[in-house]
Amino acid sequence: MDKFYITTTLPYVNAPPHLGHALEFVQADIIARHHKIIGDEVFFNVGTDEHGLKIYREAIKSRKNPQEYADEYAAKFKKFCEALNINYTKFIRTTDLPHLKAAQEFWKRCDQNGDIYKGLYKVKYCVGCELEKTESELINGHCPIHPSLKIELIEEENYFFRFSRYQKPLLDFYASCSDFVIPDFRFNEIKNFVAAGLQDFSVSRLKAKMPWGIPVPNDPEQVMYVWFDALINYISTLGWPKEKEKFLAFWGSAGNPKAIQIAGKDNLRQQSAMWQAMLMSAGLPPSKQIIIHGFITSGREKMSKSRGNVVSPFVIIEKYGADALRFWLAHDMNPFEDGDFTLDKFKKSYNANLANGLGNFASRVLTLGEKLKDLGREQILIEKEIEQKIKNVKELVFQKLGGFKFNEAAKEIWDLISFGDAYVNKTEVWAIKDEKIQNKIIFNLIVILDNVAALLKPFLPETSERITKSIVWRNKTLFVKKPEILFPRITEHVSRSPE
Repeated sequence: MDKFYITTTLPYVNAPPHLGHALEFVQADIIARHHKIIGDEVFFNVGTDEHGLKIYREAIKSRKNPQEYADEYAAKFKKFCEALNINYTKFIRTTDLPHLKAAQEFWKRCDQNGDIYKGLYKVKYCVGCELEKTESELINGHCPIHPSLKIELIEEENYFFRFSRYQKPLLDFYASCSDFVIPDFRFNEIKNFVAAGLQDFSVSRLKAKMPWGIPVPNDPEQVMYVWFDALINYISTLGWPKEKEKFLAFWGSAGNPKAIQIAGKDNLRQQSAMWQAMLMSAGLPPSKQIIIHGFITSGREKMSKSRGNVVSPFVIIEKYGADALRFWLAHDMNPFEDGDFTLDKFKKSYNANLANGLGNFASRVLTLGEKLKDLGREQILIEKEIEQKIKNVKELVFQKLGGFKFNEAAKEIWDLISFGDAYVNKTEVWAIKDEKIQNKIIFNLIVILDNVAALLKPFLPETSERITKSIVWRNKTLFVKKPEILFPRITEHVSRSPE
């Protein structure tokens, strides 16, 4: 089996999981499940980022010590993964002891390469981003991503990473990997950022002011800056530096990188430039690819408590099921652009595609399937048109998933569902009196539904399993049992006004 590695970014544990986290986790889970289906050995990394100034402040505000606070929120994110049916390999926490040791070893290697030095740190700083901001990045003196937070002025002696040293190596690397960042416009964005010149960035904080971080090797007065520490999770999760074989098998080598990383557009700089320069400094292979998704808005506005438009993914899952939310995130969201979520839009899509689409087709076919009589394997005859349609859809779904176009892949599956519905209507199977002809048509419908279920497995794993378990071969005979309704129609009010 080929080895395949994929990771999400690690959410900060300063707030509960939201729809943006759900989007990233589901996208990564779809890719991981797809690679398992095609026979790869998959390592799928998720976890929580637990150091930094804003987490320290939130803990103090909550009257808890930072570790206690981090433990509480890490448990929420684990529960979140379980609720979303995220089939991860490892849940890493940046407070784990092996990660701490890996981060310190990584620091030492960058230091030995001459890329860490001490200097005066004087910047405008957004605590929400945990990043310094230039004047051109601010709007009316505020960070556009966290407009409610005050920009802070920080002046202290810190360690710096020689980011400026890696401008040419990064540009050369980008030139050699035409699809390193997907989509193209994000790749152009980071190439322009690097080409404009790089500034060294601070990689530590004074422990006296902010004690919540990994100790800097050989300097008890400093702790590592949260971004430097957190990025290293992508390799510490593989047991680096101790487990060399495992690291090389899944992360890859300089000539054969394997690591796929998924991140939001606000993480573009950190993942595709800062992290890659850090890897170069430590003498380690680069990531293979960075997939950048957009944000989820609500009513075309940023979700915020003050606007009253925050939608909890837990509430959606509890009411409509994990697969319903997974469907919307895969089918209705453009994987690379911002997308707008409202409960009204969600319900309309649910009714049209899940209740009336997949659910109705599955119910029709399995109801008919229960009427099959004495159909054994020797009587199987799949119509050429149906066989070819399934083959074409499967190829297109695999192709779209290879390009991380989740919405287009999902639409191909729903095209196969529409094809199956049309076949039911065209044949008017319910009215056929000849049992052999009727059995043949029903069998072909079951073949279509069984293939729909197989293709749905990365997207809607629970629904896929329920359908598959309803279609069973036993002693060379096909048995079909209709399950409970897959997706009950939402009858509560749904607006009919145009979007």
